[in-house]
Amino acid sequence: MTARPATRPVFDDLADEFLRDYPRGARLLAVGSPSAERSAAVAEELGDVLRARGIEVAVVAQEDRDEAGLRSDIVMPFRDAQADAVQIVSGTTSLLAERTRGLWHFSVWLIDGDEVPHTAATALVDVTDPEVPTRRLADYCAVPPSFLT
Repeated sequence: MTARPATRPVFDDLADEFLRDYPRGARLLAVGSPSAERSAAVAEELGDVLRARGIEVAVVAQEDRDEAGLRSDIVMPFRDAQADAVQIVSGTTSLLAERTRGLWHFSVWLIDGDEVPHTAATALVDVTDPEVPTRRLADYCAVPPSFLT
């Protein structure tokens, strides 16, 4: 079995993009996919990349919170602390639902195989081969209209 590299280029690139657009302040980043476990693993790895750059990072799981729960349990306490830090929230499809997608400064949607990309995500990452995740640019013209949320 091959050891996983300490950092993988796709996560370095995502960190670069995120920090370029949101260099300081209380920043919220969502990592979602149909699988909560997949999202949690990538959120931790992305957190490690940001920590290696000297950024204070906390990672928390959505744990089936609805919009009100996300706001009251995660978003508001983090914003109220006014820390120069990043809060990464991992979870499933509801992280990018119509009423919750505006909570995040940046969002990553993970795709495995032929899963449909989430059109509300800032970045799409293909994790079909989890050892070599890649950034995917989607042709939203090809996405079924029912998924354009």
